[in-house]
Amino acid sequence: MLSIVNIILPVFALIFAGYALRKLNILSVSACTELNRFVVYLALPALMIDVMISSPWSDFYQPGFLLAFELAVAIIFVTVLAWRWLQTRNLAESTIECTAASYANTGYIGLPLCALSFGAENLAPAMVGAVLTVSVNFAVSIVLIETSTQKNQSALKSAGNVLRSLFKNPLILAPLFAGAVSASGMQLPFGVVQSIKLLGGAASPCALVAIGLFLALKQEPTNVPLSAGLVLLKLLVQPLIAWYLAFHVFDMPPIWAKSAVLLSALPTGTGPFMLAELYRRGGGIASRTILLSTFGAVASLSFWLAILN
Repeated sequence: MLSIVNIILPVFALIFAGYALRKLNILSVSACTELNRFVVYLALPALMIDVMISSPWSDFYQPGFLLAFELAVAIIFVTVLAWRWLQTRNLAESTIECTAASYANTGYIGLPLCALSFGAENLAPAMVGAVLTVSVNFAVSIVLIETSTQKNQSALKSAGNVLRSLFKNPLILAPLFAGAVSASGMQLPFGVVQSIKLLGGAASPCALVAIGLFLALKQEPTNVPLSAGLVLLKLLVQPLIAWYLAFHVFDMPPIWAKSAVLLSALPTGTGPFMLAELYRRGGGIASRTILLSTFGAVASLSFWLAILN
């Protein structure tokens, strides 16, 4: 039990620190925006590059993990999308809601949690999960929302909008760059590698504090029972599906199977809120689900760490 506390406590202590600093008005609202930009544009991309250029390319090829992790996401995503669309006939808002129910916080919480749980040398599964989340999962949500908001545009133009959005994302560009460096066999200069390591070392603490700052922002009025239902799907059902697929259906090394479950049990990431802000709809549901799932994840992650260890 003490080992679980030692894993969970540092993660949520930093989240609470960010939350407290905002509530006490020591850090302003703009601090959340600026720290988030630092994490997204510098620290997390540096961490991704550091891990990927330090590991053989073959270490990341685990189709069983990919299927277990992504099928767990897809089952929740499609179920909630169908349920809410049948109720509201609003594709954009239904997409925000199903994304909130299935989009794991792999970057901000998943990477530091997996480092504490399995060791910094075993971050490859968390890295793959983060890339899948911010590219594949985010892209599907964008496609659906673009489809609903650009009905008069051609499919080609909508696809172009989606691709532009994705390739502006540094969390996609960073692994592409690292993959190209790793595949080419090129060695980066020592000074560059050390700079990347320094920035990467700042990723986990800054990301966790940024989450706390975000959670302390004023929440929009919303449908609390709906958010609670989405949180239950995210924290209970999604990791249960991933556990069954990872341990009983697909073949993969134990560390990858454990990571698939732990990453699936993470609270909702900021992706749904970013979509809601971008398209000006569903912001209340997104922010409330992120808030409730983050606090609820203390119990759910403790449970899964006890089962997996």
